[in-house]
Amino acid sequence: MTSARSRRREIGFALGGGAAALTQSLAMWGFTVDDALISVRYAQSLAGGTGWRPSPGAPVSDGVTPLPWAPLLALLSSDDALVVLLRAKVLGIVVWTLASARLGAAIGAATSPARGEHAARPWAAVGALALLATVFPIGAHAASGMETGLVIALATLAATSRRLYVCALIAGLAAALRPELVGWAAALAVLRALFEGEGASAQRARSAIVALGCSCGPFLVVAIVRLAAFGRAAPLAATAKPSDLSHGLVYALAAFFVTAAPIALLAPRALSASRSPAAPIALATAVHFVALAVVGGDWMPYARLATPVIPAALYAFVVSSAPAFARGWSVALRLGLAASAAAVSLRAAPAGRGVMRDRTALVVSARGPLAGARCIAALDVGWVGAAAPHARIVDLAGVTDPTIAALPGGHTSKRVDLGMLSDRHVDTLVTFGPPRAVEQRLTTDPRFRAQYTLSRTLDLGTTGLYFVWTRR
Repeated sequence: MTSARSRRREIGFALGGGAAALTQSLAMWGFTVDDALISVRYAQSLAGGTGWRPSPGAPVSDGVTPLPWAPLLALLSSDDALVVLLRAKVLGIVVWTLASARLGAAIGAATSPARGEHAARPWAAVGALALLATVFPIGAHAASGMETGLVIALATLAATSRRLYVCALIAGLAAALRPELVGWAAALAVLRALFEGEGASAQRARSAIVALGCSCGPFLVVAIVRLAAFGRAAPLAATAKPSDLSHGLVYALAAFFVTAAPIALLAPRALSASRSPAAPIALATAVHFVALAVVGGDWMPYARLATPVIPAALYAFVVSSAPAFARGWSVALRLGLAASAAAVSLRAAPAGRGVMRDRTALVVSARGPLAGARCIAALDVGWVGAAAPHARIVDLAGVTDPTIAALPGGHTSKRVDLGMLSDRHVDTLVTFGPPRAVEQRLTTDPRFRAQYTLSRTLDLGTTGLYFVWTRR
């Protein structure tokens, strides 16, 4: 009877976890980012047999940071880029929803009365799933069409796995897709081996070494493949989008509050008392936020790089909420503070819900004006490549172009001049209004108006305008 009751409890929480994930993802269905279409273009090139290229005739490059993502996406790429993007969005939502159901089941198991005073408080478990439904950055990036939904799912499955080496390997797969997760994966695997291992210290140390290998192995394989194929172990984006510690610190601090859940883990005594699995997850989460600061954060909205570790953080909060580890008022206070942060962050959600609509309209409206272009230069190459799949794209940000990536400047201020456009036979230039640094430099060059003429203006909803310039 007790076993059947526990099973029903786990199923109920699993349904709650899946519902929380599906709610937040469907609420943010309209969100996407331009880089999602860059991944789609690489996937289409792979599916078409032309190799790792962002567009026809473009140089071979590793413009997709999660190297395994493009081959996986290639399986869905036998269609128009916008259709492939929709498929990628559905894939992200599905895998995240399934992983969240597993998270719910693990949370339900943690509340089982059979655990005695170590059983998590049921109201804390319910509150955690309710909080999960309101942390909209997770749903936004699961539905973005990027690899993030898959990474969130993998990180969640790793944290809730009962088997050490399975946990380590799945965490390693997440790090293979998102390099900045390697510290989190390694910390989670090693700390679980040390905290949960049985036997003498030497035996636990051996388990930690094996777990470390499992967690870092996939990351190292990807780095070796990248080095052999492209001449560098680090992603091209690391060169194209340089950042600094100051930006990283601001990013990590903002992500801490926007994703809300880490606030609920601010209980060192409860975590140290509960030890496993809450303590390893909490310490790994801290390692990840330090890593975000060190790598300089990210340029995408809604704390994308922080989202993969948030469901695991909620699981650690629930496990450490047991009466044996924490007082009820402390659990309620931390949950309330996290919920307050999530409620404040929700104000930013509506702005992202129309991105897909506006981006789709932009691509469709640009297909006519770009139909005759043979070589197009632009900063936002994802939508441009989707609108002109026949044309070679020159990436002014260097995200998909190793030569431009190596130029001085940030990813919107590379030192590209008109001479480089001429050398690459660019017959069409697409700029944004208001212009970014590299666009302003090109369009204010005294020679620009003699070489290019404004042929069309494209509307991006309420965000701004794009200008299409064609060579005279």
